[in-house]
Amino acid sequence: MFAATTVMAQSSVGIFNNHTDIGKPKIAGSAVFNVPDQSYTLKAGGYNIWFGRDEFHYAYNKIKGDFILTANFKLIGKGTDPHRKIGWMIRASDQDDAAHMTAVVHGDGLTSLQWRRLRGAYMRDPQDQLVSPKKNAGIIQLERTGRTFIMRIANIGEPLQEIGRTDAVEMPDEVLAGIFMCSHNPDVMEEGLAWNVRIEQTVPDSHNGYRDGILGSKLEILNVFDGKRVVIHEDKGRFEAPNWMPDGKRLLFNQGGNIYTIPVEGGTPQQLNTGDVKRNNNDHVISFDGKMLGISSHRDGMPGGGSTVYYLPITGGNPVMVTDSTPSYLHSWSPNGKELVYTAQRLSRNPAYNIYKKPVNGGPEVQLTFNDTGLADGPEYSPDGKWIYYNANQTGTMQLWRMKPDGTGNEQLTFDEYNNWFAHISPDNKWIAFISFPTIIDPGDHPFYKRVMLRLMPVNGGAPKVIAYLFGGQGTINTPSWSPDSKRLAFVSNTGPINK
Repeated sequence: MFAATTVMAQSSVGIFNNHTDIGKPKIAGSAVFNVPDQSYTLKAGGYNIWFGRDEFHYAYNKIKGDFILTANFKLIGKGTDPHRKIGWMIRASDQDDAAHMTAVVHGDGLTSLQWRRLRGAYMRDPQDQLVSPKKNAGIIQLERTGRTFIMRIANIGEPLQEIGRTDAVEMPDEVLAGIFMCSHNPDVMEEGLAWNVRIEQTVPDSHNGYRDGILGSKLEILNVFDGKRVVIHEDKGRFEAPNWMPDGKRLLFNQGGNIYTIPVEGGTPQQLNTGDVKRNNNDHVISFDGKMLGISSHRDGMPGGGSTVYYLPITGGNPVMVTDSTPSYLHSWSPNGKELVYTAQRLSRNPAYNIYKKPVNGGPEVQLTFNDTGLADGPEYSPDGKWIYYNANQTGTMQLWRMKPDGTGNEQLTFDEYNNWFAHISPDNKWIAFISFPTIIDPGDHPFYKRVMLRLMPVNGGAPKVIAYLFGGQGTINTPSWSPDSKRLAFVSNTGPINK
């Protein structure tokens, strides 16, 4: 039986299977899912989340194992009490005195990791724990990995920074996890917003996922200028690398060796006819005029897994082979549609991966980079045809570069500690969107299932800003995925199944 103070769960809301008041607050709270932008409006009373018992409103799921919780939070108005609070909570049960781990931002800007170690125990003053007084920390992340709980925060546009971790809480394998609101005054109703709310079930770092698509996939659309994301399609299996179709109404992605299209509002994917070429990977690119599709697909018995570059009409058809030598991984058309640029390994020359280009209608392969070791990857033409952008790790970390179409005039564009991959140039030729892997990743690798960032910078270089935090990596944004109006990006994030 539940404790007498428990209010039974109400109906589901958004991604959460339950929402309820915990601890019988004097003023009942609520949670509303706003469909157009997939945000949440929370209203709540409650005396506090403190001492030996709590009162607040809670939207949550039951989850087993390891996971990451990430969201933007905002308290509405000036509020009555400076310690009104909103954030993430992992809880042992819905009893009002349950053990819990809370990543919280208060009305006065205090942002902290707080917890009740075991059921009925008093919480300690957060000033005894790891605390950041940073105001308006727009993003809060709470991760569970084994017995350890980690809190990270970021201001808008900045990388996440760890501000607290502990393994001091006695928590079962299956827990409640969700967003909460508390007014810190039993006679007052307070309001808050949460958006970009993501629960991502994770796998250990030892599992790279190249052979087994053990986590599911979400197709997301991101407004790069306000940072708001919406999920338009989900699957229990792995799909990858969306391209935005030239009509602006559909997206293209690969799954299970095939190519599919889907409306930008979501719906049922439709398979595109690629003839006998049925082992397509995540390197597929639409020509600048929107008429042709370039793909990379594997051939048995060929070196390096046999990835081969082809092209076909955007409406589907029988592919035409461009590169007989393998492995070759396509990344861009030239703006005039006459050439394809790709990353390839040619063991007869050296063991490194370098960048090459080749005429679509036949002609010699031209090598553009000449690294003897390491990797140059992700070549992409700018819309004006003046530059080829790419990533390479000759400096020790993977950084973004650009060169002229003949391979001369190389310029380094990023200089930070992250490993930066796949520079995608906006159609208006103003911005570069790219994916950044953490420093612990081998600079020559871009694996599945990692905490990664999408970042944005001016096309000629400058300070990058973070536009999305996610669990993903390989297949997230391998190919050009800008909307035709240069305002949005499509990408893939990954997560395991969330318990119902």
